[in-house]
Amino acid sequence: MTSALVFLLIALVVLGAAVWWSRQKVLDHQRKQLADDKAEARRWVERLGGQVLNLIGTNDAAKQALADASERHGAALTQLDQATTSKQARLTSESAMEGLHYVRAAREAMDMDPGPELPALSGQRYAGHVSEDREVEVDGRTQVASPHPSERTPHYYPGGTVAGKPVPQGWYSEPWWKPAMAAGMWTAGSYVLMSAMFMGMASVPAEAAYADGFADGAGADGMGPDGMGDPGTFDGGGMDGFDFGGFGF
Repeated sequence: MTSALVFLLIALVVLGAAVWWSRQKVLDHQRKQLADDKAEARRWVERLGGQVLNLIGTNDAAKQALADASERHGAALTQLDQATTSKQARLTSESAMEGLHYVRAAREAMDMDPGPELPALSGQRYAGHVSEDREVEVDGRTQVASPHPSERTPHYYPGGTVAGKPVPQGWYSEPWWKPAMAAGMWTAGSYVLMSAMFMGMASVPAEAAYADGFADGAGADGMGPDGMGDPGTFDGGGMDGFDFGGFGF
């Protein structure tokens, strides 16, 4: 009886030690991964900071792009200070890289060498890009999109997914995507604008131009004319406080 008890205690100690050792290895790996991801994020944040400090916009488009880059830099610094997981550190890198895309756009707007290519942002390729000049009137207000900066299109967006919808890379007359970015949802007026602006543009996915009930060719199941999947449904609730009738910001 005594021998069996001693054997059981030894087995429990060995098992506990094995579990502890396995757990320590996992924690060590997580700490190393976090340190590596934060170092990578810091590299991107510092690179963005140097670009923001050393560039001065010479036209409205460049000034606006650099202002957006500076905003991303501030957000990335805050994220870096607060990052306690690898996922948070990688999101910090994404914020900094987005800022660098704005810097690249500013350099192009000033006819400067844009510098080396940057890694694609999350959802950027899927969102497509503006490949032709478009001018539409929605609810009495003129909206312009272009692949190039100009006095009429001083607002740049690098492309990506905002509140579940793709927003193509390009230059715009107004930053119409920002309210959805802040609120986490789109409104009926925004869907009408996207449908009018991007419908039929080959470089833009159908999801950016078609939405349930707001564009010809999109039925109740959200299928566009090219048979692409459900681009998402619009929830009409929660729109109080956002006046998008005239796309005012």
